[in-house]
Amino acid sequence: MKYSQITAMLAITKASLRSIFRSPSAIVFSFAFPFIFIIVFGFIGGGNGMQSIKIVMDPSADTTNVLYTALKNTNTVRIIKFENDAALKEAQSKGNFAGIVNIKKNTEGPYPYKIELKSTTASNDRWPQLRSMLISTINAVSDSTFKNRPAIAQLDFDYKRDIAVIREYKTIDFILPGQLGFSLLSAGVFGVAFTFFNLRNQLILKRFFATPVTRTFIVLGEGLSRVIFQMITAIVIIGAGYLFFDFTLINGVTTFLAMLFLSFIGLNIFMGFGFIVSGLAKSESTIPPFANMITLPQFLLGGTFFSADAFPKWLQPISKAMPLTHLNTAMRSVAFEGQSLWQVKAEIGILVLWAIAVYIIATKVFKWE
Repeated sequence: MKYSQITAMLAITKASLRSIFRSPSAIVFSFAFPFIFIIVFGFIGGGNGMQSIKIVMDPSADTTNVLYTALKNTNTVRIIKFENDAALKEAQSKGNFAGIVNIKKNTEGPYPYKIELKSTTASNDRWPQLRSMLISTINAVSDSTFKNRPAIAQLDFDYKRDIAVIREYKTIDFILPGQLGFSLLSAGVFGVAFTFFNLRNQLILKRFFATPVTRTFIVLGEGLSRVIFQMITAIVIIGAGYLFFDFTLINGVTTFLAMLFLSFIGLNIFMGFGFIVSGLAKSESTIPPFANMITLPQFLLGGTFFSADAFPKWLQPISKAMPLTHLNTAMRSVAFEGQSLWQVKAEIGILVLWAIAVYIIATKVFKWE
């Protein structure tokens, strides 16, 4: 009877998967830890409050006054423009900017100017910051311009009138993709690094070599067990977010499957990092330092809790170069904005480049014995 590499691989997968489910650390980092943040932020509700304030100036706005100059020169606001109304409305429906601001001369009342603000529920994470910032700007300009006179302007804003109901951008819509990305990152790096180091150190790989199973199928078997476990994790995290915290899956099952596909790509990249750590580590105690050098910067700067736009300008290129940042961006674009995988092809392309680079390094440093 001919020896079956596939059967051997599946046997390795089954045994490895069983050991993963029996590992407390795997359960904690893949399920429990991300769920703690999802539950906390899910119950808090509201916006994430951390994104930079992008605004659009109304075409009829008076831009010759000191208020506009103050807005334009502040570091907390970025005025953006769109080629046409269709592009503006699409971006507005996705919550890509805080709101539309209009500065008008005031013909009624004691204020020389009035500022109008219009936005949508899709920007619930941004327009409250913008409203506060506009009030602060009015006060600052008034203090520098007048002493014993009324404020230079009033903010003409009414929630029911000026906030169009599209779909609400909630904290969970930002937090859940980040926590899913973190789960994939930690499991891929730490899980693979410890697994293959222990297999090598305990001479289990050497015993495998005494069997007809090839090295390729050994790696595939172990990798497949990790993929199965993490895909189950992804399904549970996304499903719990949708059922219990109203996480937005704008296109339903299609969006859900797209997020799983992105999770699969991200996990394979992070597993590559795990192979590198496994190859570089001289002892089990050296794995955490190596792994943390890879995971901690991405956890802190990869868009897990804050958008890259929230960081100082000098730090943003570093943040936007990280694979976790592109994974999180793609998943948020797919989930809330309703973009297809083709529309996030730039993010996927960068992830593929990361995968190629990581596995080239992994093949150079990985050790079998």
